[in-house]
Amino acid sequence: MLQIIYFIKSDKAKKNGECPIYAKIQFQRQTITMSTKQSITPSRWSFTNNLRNPLKLEKEKVIKASLDSLNLSFERKINELIRANSAVNLNEIRKDITGKPKKKKKEVGLLDIFEKHNKSFERKVDAGERSSASLQKYKRSKTLIEDFIKKEYGKDNISIDSVKGAFIYNLESYLKYESVYKGKVGIKNNSVVKYFKNFKTVCNYGIKLDIITKNPFSKYDGKLKVKDAVFLTKAELLRIEEKSFDIVRLQRVRDIFLFSCYTGYAPIDEQSLTRKNLIQNNEGDYWIVTDRVKTGIRANVPVLPTTLRIIKKYQDLQKGLIPKLSNQKMNAYLKEIADVCGIHKKLTWYTARHTFATTVTLGNGIRMENVSAMMGHSNIQQTQHYAKVLDSSVNDDMGKIKDIYK
Repeated sequence: MLQIIYFIKSDKAKKNGECPIYAKIQFQRQTITMSTKQSITPSRWSFTNNLRNPLKLEKEKVIKASLDSLNLSFERKINELIRANSAVNLNEIRKDITGKPKKKKKEVGLLDIFEKHNKSFERKVDAGERSSASLQKYKRSKTLIEDFIKKEYGKDNISIDSVKGAFIYNLESYLKYESVYKGKVGIKNNSVVKYFKNFKTVCNYGIKLDIITKNPFSKYDGKLKVKDAVFLTKAELLRIEEKSFDIVRLQRVRDIFLFSCYTGYAPIDEQSLTRKNLIQNNEGDYWIVTDRVKTGIRANVPVLPTTLRIIKKYQDLQKGLIPKLSNQKMNAYLKEIADVCGIHKKLTWYTARHTFATTVTLGNGIRMENVSAMMGHSNIQQTQHYAKVLDSSVNDDMGKIKDIYK
């Protein structure tokens, strides 16, 4: 039961002789004391029986009304908490009633979280734990958000609390149709979805650091449009392998490309290999032992004859296991190779990785879990995409049907 007792503090008397009126509030073994912000002379306090007698002075009527209001406020707050099955805390009720300003929560800027994440990621890159290419993607993600905020809000940053549905919808539209990069307007759907994945990762980092409590980008529901991976058939692969090139530059590009076709390594992984990654087991077989730069996942691959021939060809001619070349130049020169070899497909360095997954391994009956391990996939679903593209199991099963209907 709530009990409030009012008393005056004579030791705190003012120059005019008035003493402050205090309230002692008790409820369920809780007791607090607080000032009522009212004051009265000890003589009038005693004469009115602590303001309980009928009052004639207007000032004393105002004081009594204030004390009654305080009583009512406590009763109302306590009843509200009881109805809500919430704990009653007299100190919290006092703060609420007296209107003491709560400490203003410091606003967290969206770009501040990006800055913290990217600095942390940069340290991982310096330690060799993550790739510099991944860092560039996160830096690019931050730049896109910066550009959008400046265009849409005319600001350098925006509170994370302002990132709601409208922000996300307008950001997606901006990326797809308005963003400009190297003179090109707009970003394709799959790249936009990947950028939003980066945005989500950055905000999850903010949650881990207790900077924010929820991820606003969880609302985004964009989907990747799955495209069939471009890969070489066995005949096309042999055509490139057996083709004689007079130009040294094209010979080198062909060899780097074939190395990827028979190992499945992504460009950044292939270019980081050295002699230290080449080992020979007890049976005399060579293996390339390494971790994927992008994910840190182990991706060990046995060395096939073509791969060993290329390694020996370039042995001791450079620091790495094979010659180094930029991704841009590789893709440009692969167009020449495709023309010379009569291959009507858009060849890129990643075509080699797709070829390893399909034609070289799955197409030759290598189990999917082994292909997944060699390619350094984080889950087997990534490898299943290649199986769907190849449809080798469908072809095998339909072969049985063909025999029945002959």
